Amino acid sequence: EGNQDKKGEEDKHETVCLEQQKLRKNLNNLMKKQKRRQVLKIIGSQDDFKPWGADARAKVGSRLIELLVKTAYIQPPANQLADDPPDLRPAFVHSLRTVYPGRRYGVITCDPLIVKGLERTPRDMVIPYMPMLVPPAKWTDYDKGAYLALRSYVMRTRSKRQREAVKRAPKKQLESVFEALDTLGNTKWRVNNKVLGIVDRIWASGGRLADLVDRDEVPFPEKPDTEDQSELTKWKWKIRSVKKENKERHSLRCEIELKLAVARKMRDEEGFFYPHNIDFRGRAYPMHPYLNHLGSDMCRGILEFAEGRALGKSGLRWLKIHLANLYAGGVDKLSHEGRIAFAENHLDDIFDSADRPLEGKRWWLKAEDPFQCLAVCIDLAAALRSRCPERFISHIPVHQVSI
Repeated sequence: EGNQDKKGEEDKHETVCLEQQKLRKNLNNLMKKQKRRQVLKIIGSQDDFKPWGADARAKVGSRLIELLVKTAYIQPPANQLADDPPDLRPAFVHSLRTVYPGRRYGVITCDPLIVKGLERTPRDMVIPYMPMLVPPAKWTDYDKGAYLALRSYVMRTRSKRQREAVKRAPKKQLESVFEALDTLGNTKWRVNNKVLGIVDRIWASGGRLADLVDRDEVPFPEKPDTEDQSELTKWKWKIRSVKKENKERHSLRCEIELKLAVARKMRDEEGFFYPHNIDFRGRAYPMHPYLNHLGSDMCRGILEFAEGRALGKSGLRWLKIHLANLYAGGVDKLSHEGRIAFAENHLDDIFDSADRPLEGKRWWLKAEDPFQCLAVCIDLAAALRSRCPERFISHIPVHQVSI
């Protein structure tokens, strides 16, 4: 009888899993077809998508932490000798600390090897506010709009007073703000896989090109073999300087890893959207913080419009001007005709950059915004090589036009 009950539970669990897989597949298909209303209807009808209460989250979280502490162990280090007994130890340890007499609290500490591994890369970090595969929900109120299942607010407030002020604002007064944010959010983007491939190659080889940080740390200087206090003081200052430099490099490496993780995840998507909200000054920003079109040169080079347009005579002209603006170095201060002439005088460099970005002359690396410059080189080269450049479909966003 016990075996039958166990088998029945397993069958029930398997049925639930199959239903969930079917539901996820259905949701993915609907999202790809831009069926937002149907997606919202399904999400609203499923208990799994409804937010948990604070008590439920605390209980589930406590149980998950308990299981993690009990089951997670550190494998023996690579430099351990084969004859030595395996150095297996818990990855996480729960202990109690005394704050003051009669007051203690629980602490979970990581093994030093875990901390060291986490410091190397943030690629396993969970990023909640990812770009959306369907157009964001229209803003209709202070906390209604943008993401379908994640909590969203129209303004990034810094205090309770600001939140209350936005809540009290008449909806009619905010309609123009809602409309502007909806327009920005409905712009469809995609990953420029050619540029992303070049970024990946540079990053895999250690960075150091196109303003990418060096992936290696600065080595510490050896302690001088002297008792001269002035020399020792200089050495200590060098140690501090190296530590500071390595911390900065670590921060920049983490930032790049996060951006590349998002780009790699979205690279096969036909297109995606960035829900926007405003800060307390009224400036609009994408809610996704890492890979977006207002980010660094690398971000802007990796992203392009999903819906292309034929260049036309005017577009081809402005693409050349845009290239000169990105190259900068004084070229962006020339007249429009001067910038067009600059692009036309460097057609060989443009073609070489597009065809052999890392093996060729690397002309694009001299630009002030190298990855954006590379993206334009690839696009412009393809347009000029086509039968009719004016009919070439371009996806390049021109961020700024100098007049």
